[in-house]
Order: sequence, then C-alpha cells, then structure tokens
Amino acid sequence: MKLVTSLTSPYGRKVRIVLAEKRVDCPLTIVSLPEDAEAVSEFNPLGKVPVLIMDDGKPLYDSSVIIDYLDHASPFSRLTPTDHRQMIRARRWEALADGVTDATVLVVAEKRRPAKQQSAEWIARQQSKINRGLAQLSADLTDRRWCLGDAYSVADIAVGCMLGYLDLRMPELDWATAYPNLAELVVRLNERPAFAETVYREAQPVAA
Repeated sequence: MKLVTSLTSPYGRKVRIVLAEKRVDCPLTIVSLPEDAEAVSEFNPLGKVPVLIMDDGKPLYDSSVIIDYLDHASPFSRLTPTDHRQMIRARRWEALADGVTDATVLVVAEKRRPAKQQSAEWIARQQSKINRGLAQLSADLTDRRWCLGDAYSVADIAVGCMLGYLDLRMPELDWATAYPNLAELVVRLNERPAFAETVYREAQPVAA
C-alpha cells in the first residue's frame, strides 16, 4: 500500500493519524494541490487527496472510506466503536468536523481569488457554517475527556484535524478562546505521538 496525500490536507492527516494509531507501515507519496491535481486524477477522478493505493493497484478514496478500511484491516487499537449506536455517534462527530473543514477549505479558496472576484457573501456564508459547527462541537463535548466519553476514537481524530487546520488557515479566528473545552481536547490530542508526528507543514511535492 501507499498513501497519496499532501502535508497540509486535513483529510490526509486523518488517515495518517489512523495509520500511526493502527501501527500500519504505509509509505507516502507527497503531492501539492492544485498543482498536482492532474496526477492525482490518475488515482481519483475527482483529483482529491488522500488516496490509498492498495497492493493490487486499486485506489481507495475519501478519508472516511480509507479509515473504515484500515480500522478493519488491523486489529490493533480499534478506533470506530463496534456498538452500532456508538458508531453512529462517532460518525456524527466526524461528519460535523469534516463539514467545518469543508467550509474552511472553501473560504481559503475564495480568498485566494483576485480581490475583485471574491464574494463577501459567499465567504460570510461559509464562515457562518464554521461558527455554528464549532459552537455545536463545543456544546456536544461539554466537559468530557474525549468526544464519545472515556474512549478515544475516530471522532477525536476528525475534530483534532479540523481544529489544527483552522489554526493553519484561519489563525485570526482564535477559536480556542471562545471554546476552551475544545482547546483542552487539542492539548490531550497533541500529547499523542500520532498527532505530534503529523503536524501540518508546507512541502514541495516529492515521491516517497
């Protein structure tokens, strides 16, 4: 297997963290988007990362699909609850965190357009999604140690990657001041080697 991703992709980071937590040895092929979108399209017709290239050459894409595969492929450190109700709770957390990430990506892309072509209304709409999503995540977390309570899971990974991405792309948002319980969660997450080893960083594309 090999993972095609960028070092600033929040979705790619989710998968890299799962690989580390599951102790799965998987080389990386690092790309830079949008410059390498055409090359990535050879594996994923949408031109998006991450893509997990299987041993038989077939690709898996969408971070949630890849994570589900990895969690079942390795018995070490189960990250998705086996209980159906708890599994749905974890997926709900992941869906909301990914939705905030999606809105952040859209804001970043819009702000990279020439100033005269940017839509303030579009940016404000996405920003509202981010604000509402953060408020809901904080309200759902309350004072629990992990998103699902006592058990670290894919929900925490998704939320942690999203919050890290906000720090990378929107440091002016200062979400940690508004939501100290989410900030405390990030402190706990960053103590885990899998998070510390996958900090977002810019890089020139190189083949692993």
